Amino acid sequence: MSEELSLTNGRDVYWFVGGPLDGRVDTREPSDPAPDTVRYVHLHEGPKIVHHYDLHEVAGHGGEYRLRHPDPDDAG
Repeated sequence: MSEELSLTNGRDVYWFVGGPLDGRVDTREPSDPAPDTVRYVHLHEGPKIVHHYDLHEVAGHGGEYRLRHPDPDDAG
């Protein structure tokens, strides 16, 4: 674990919560602003599936990208 901490030392850390990216971690330089929303497109043999993750700031440097729940009005 200490090696992982040394790799992210000085960088902002962002966790993905929920959906297909759950548990993934992204790091960025503090001077590189993080997008407010991440769009993830899952391609497979069927129709494409689009997931949106919204940034929620946390104390310190970084934040969480939480899976956005689909809008009931968008359900087909």
